[in-house]
Amino acid sequence: MRVAAWNVLTLLYRADRHERRSAIIARELARYSIDIAALSETRLSGSLQFEEVGTGYTFFSQGYPEGEMRHGGVGFAIRSALLKSVKATPCGISPRLMKLQVNLAGGYVFSCYAQTLAAPQEDKECFYEQLDRAIQAVPHKEKVLVLGDFNTRVGKDYKLWHKVLGRHGLGKENSNGTMLLDLCVKHSLVVSHQHRLSASKQVQSQLDAPTV
Repeated sequence: MRVAAWNVLTLLYRADRHERRSAIIARELARYSIDIAALSETRLSGSLQFEEVGTGYTFFSQGYPEGEMRHGGVGFAIRSALLKSVKATPCGISPRLMKLQVNLAGGYVFSCYAQTLAAPQEDKECFYEQLDRAIQAVPHKEKVLVLGDFNTRVGKDYKLWHKVLGRHGLGKENSNGTMLLDLCVKHSLVVSHQHRLSASKQVQSQLDAPTV
């Protein structure tokens, strides 16, 4: 099973574009043979599920309530043929956190979109508390993949974080990175070379900047 984490900037539809963003994203996922993609910054309101007909992918999203500012938002794009292997409809925990339980490899997949470095500290702590509780609720025998955009720099200090980081880290660790690394230590997670908490493949295709 191939998984990915992708900050899509937005899934909002615009009438002046000839193609839906979800269709563009689905086509790129198919090109990279991705089975499950954790999507961040979807900017869709409420809880949604829809199939992008003709692409072979079904989308699930969780955002802020209708009428509130359209920012944040998380979701999954799942190859439709694999939906029979999904034990339950993906569950939105918050507009920044969603979980999925699958049968194929066993375990849980989390889609995350953490606050930026400039966000209030209490908001960041709330996000990590929610993620911490969600991971704790996973039975010990199950595997865990935590995917998404964490807006962090985890640095290169693999000696200090020897059970979490490898030898190919990037940048200088910041406060957001420390929060992520602490979570990894607590739950025995490993940060991949792409700053994802799994051996995921990040789709590189660029989309236009969002307009809300």
